[in-house]
Amino acid sequence: MRAIQLKGDIDENHQLHADVPAAIPAGPVQLIVFMPEEDAAGMAWMEGIDKEWSAELSDPKEDIYTLADGQPLNASR
Repeated sequence: MRAIQLKGDIDENHQLHADVPAAIPAGPVQLIVFMPEEDAAGMAWMEGIDKEWSAELSDPKEDIYTLADGQPLNASR
């Protein structure tokens, strides 16, 4: 058996999506899925949030705070 490495994504419907080189013929394959380590998973989570919420977070109506709101963390109390 020959092995190639691909990168892919698993969507919210648990479907695997990956770009496969054109030289690979159609047909059944065996897959081994490597899950990201905890640190990499945190990055994957942030990228997922960015992808899912990007339209909502870029909406100007969501900008309800300004730099004048609140106090700096190092402000005297």
